[in-house]
Amino acid sequence: MPIRRATIKSLAKINLDLRVLHQRPDGFHELRTVFQTISLADSIDIEYEPARRTNISIDDPLAIPGNLVVKAAQAVLDTLKLHARVHFRLRKNIPMGGGLGGGSSNAAAVLMALPVLAGGQVSPELAAELGSDVPFFLNGGAGVGIGRGTEVYEIPELKPEPILVVSTGLHVATGPAYAALDRGLTSDDSSSRINEFQAFVRVLARGRSAGVASPFSANDFEAIVFRQFPQLQTIERKLSKLGAAGVRMTGSGSAIYAIFGSRTERDRAEQVLMRKYLVMPASLVNRGSYQKLWRRQLREHVTSKDIWPLQSRYAK
Repeated sequence: MPIRRATIKSLAKINLDLRVLHQRPDGFHELRTVFQTISLADSIDIEYEPARRTNISIDDPLAIPGNLVVKAAQAVLDTLKLHARVHFRLRKNIPMGGGLGGGSSNAAAVLMALPVLAGGQVSPELAAELGSDVPFFLNGGAGVGIGRGTEVYEIPELKPEPILVVSTGLHVATGPAYAALDRGLTSDDSSSRINEFQAFVRVLARGRSAGVASPFSANDFEAIVFRQFPQLQTIERKLSKLGAAGVRMTGSGSAIYAIFGSRTERDRAEQVLMRKYLVMPASLVNRGSYQKLWRRQLREHVTSKDIWPLQSRYAK
């Protein structure tokens, strides 16, 4: 059998809203969040070839320890009960450790692409075993995440508004950030946080605009992380002064994103900030565009461009 190949883009995400409630008995925290895919992306080349023994290798210039690409590939082969030679070439454009979900997106990309190349199908439940953000990337667009973030519900598509992502390279350790929130097994103000979150989602769904809904949004990590890294709050204020309709930190940090009413405003802000920071222009990517991208990336290996999840043409 000839080697089957695909080159895929693995998109980043931002959190349009993030509320941390109480700590769960399993050690995770109960969350309410709105995920949104954006056009900033890593690139992954995949080669698949059946073999007597499994060999998974990766060309990764950053030598990421415990790379989720390899873990996801092994999980797929184990689930499908297949042995194969699988080789990846990873080109990172999504800054690591910024709350942009690059590793989770990479893992989800493997879960979607590798079964298609191998002629099989895996359960979406496999995604949650690899990471809390991974299930969201199986569908993309805008989605409400609850529980530890693995339970995702689609919400109406949003306008593809232009954004600017600012990365300082600062590393915010997720564990200590959660610990600093000091959420116990019960939280007195959980109900008010949930009510505020629901209000944000209603405004977002009604206006279909992240920029319009932004004044109603929050990220519970901002107060803690901004105290530790005041320069992040400086960036947030600067973006607001440059005309952003909404500015937030994503995840537990440290990337800051700003939503703009036009590309002209976004590009003007980029020119100001690029002298000091790594700034990346992007746009919101809705679910339809996300799934269209995936159909295009794997078009030679799938049965129909109209079916989602994608079905392999090599399935027996």
